Formats: sequence, C-alpha cells, structure tokens
Amino acid sequence: MSDSVPSSLAERLLARFGETVAVSSVRRETFAELAPADLLPVAAALRDEAGFRFGVLTDICGVDYLSYGQAEWTAESSTGTGFSRGVQGQALGRFNWAGRPEREGGPRRFMVSIQLLSLELNQRLCLHVYCTDNTLPIIPSVTSVWAGANWYEREAFDLYGIIFDGHPDLRRILTDYGFVGHPFRKDFPLIGNVEVRYDPQQKRVVYEPVSIEPRVGVARVIRDNAGLLQARAEAQDDWRNN
Repeated sequence: MSDSVPSSLAERLLARFGETVAVSSVRRETFAELAPADLLPVAAALRDEAGFRFGVLTDICGVDYLSYGQAEWTAESSTGTGFSRGVQGQALGRFNWAGRPEREGGPRRFMVSIQLLSLELNQRLCLHVYCTDNTLPIIPSVTSVWAGANWYEREAFDLYGIIFDGHPDLRRILTDYGFVGHPFRKDFPLIGNVEVRYDPQQKRVVYEPVSIEPRVGVARVIRDNAGLLQARAEAQDDWRNN
C-alpha cells in the first residue's frame, strides 16, 4: 500500500470516521467505542465499504459495570489466618436494595460489545457501545445490518435488560416466561428470587420464595501440612512393605 493509504485497521477507522469513534488496540485486537446514535450508520459502513467488509457478526454480549473495580477480598492481610478471613461479604447479591452500591464514574453502567469478522480481509473488530441511561438502557438494534444479531440481542435483553430499539421480536430467550429481573445484572440476588418445584398435590410446577440464606462462597484451600504429609507417606511405606 502507498504511504497515503492507512495500513492498519485502527488507522482506517480513524481516517473514515474521525471523532465518531474512539479507537484502541490491545494485544493486537482493535476496539472502537461509539455512541448509540452513531451505531447504525457506522455499522452499515463497516459492512459495505472497502477496507472494512465486516460481513459477519460473531457475537453480541452485554456488560454490567456496577461496582466495577470494587473488591470484597483482602487476601494480603489474611493469608496467615486462613484465606476465608479475608472476605468482606460485600459482593452484589448480598445487600438490601436501599444500601446497594452505585456505579462509580458516571452513568455508563451498561455496555454492549459487538464482535465483527471480515472474511474477505481476514480481520476482526470489537465495537463498544455504552448505554446513556442506567434506568432504561437502550441502543439501536443492528438486525437490519446483520440479521444474525437477532438471537444475540434477545440474549442480552434477557440477561441484562438492555433494550435493542428496532428489534423485530425482542423477548426472553433463556429464562422462564414468568421470570422477574435480569440474572446477569450485578444487583440481581445471587440466590435468585424464587424456587421452583413440582407439587404432587397440585400436579403442577409451583414458584415459592427462595429459602436459601445468602452467604459468601469461600474457595477451598489445600494447605501444605507437613505433619499430615509425613504421616501419609509413612503409612504408604508400611503398606508397601507389608
């Protein structure tokens, strides 16, 4: 290619869309962040124009950044007394609604990641689109550009509650018909809201309030106990000798 023609995908994106997209490259992967209002025209150009030709949409997923960067484990000061002592018990799903944590750094809580593939040019691109409203997250549907986005958008709607404006049939795809809430949101209770069981008396499936108590899951730790290992080795030697 000549010096006047951008060689990398990131350079071509910046030359074509300018300030409409914020382009970054991490580990040889290219990301482009853009506003919801610019999604459809940019998507159409990425699909059709030379230098892009992203004819295949491989995935769409939602992201919830509520409490992003907040940790509940303080392992550095707890290794001497056992790893379970380091847990703070503040992870989402174990709080009351009035005291729930809030997303730090503004309203950008929900994001949609769109993975694109160009078979013609053998290149990939990831689009990041942040919803402008945390209460009612909405972005345009890209089903008019890539028909394969249909089920992916339904999945993101079901699990995160992100609404895709213009989707031809936006309804749940993984959870039950009467499911309340969106299970991949960070403020969804880890133990759920209801239990499901079959009632032989009523001869049907019934929903009941969940009876599990919220608790902090502690990873099982295998400690190097020298005395136990020595005793086990001696027992194995005795077994072999006898």
